[in-house]
Amino acid sequence: MKTMSAREAKNGFGLMIDTTRAEPVLIEKHGRGVVVVVSVEEYERLSVQSGRADKGEAGTKGASKGGQ
Repeated sequence: MKTMSAREAKNGFGLMIDTTRAEPVLIEKHGRGVVVVVSVEEYERLSVQSGRADKGEAGTKGASKGGQ
């Protein structure tokens, strides 16, 4: 898993997206992991494994509306 600081992720957003398509990216703030960014494909695979597919729980549809 690749690790980036929050500043690196912000300043290199395109790079973070490209990297995330190949592997999850851990974003750190003040040296602490705060979020993991995964590709849509990986998210969907994990959702199916956990039984959350198509139940509307943090789904990808509408995720860009209003910064949600």
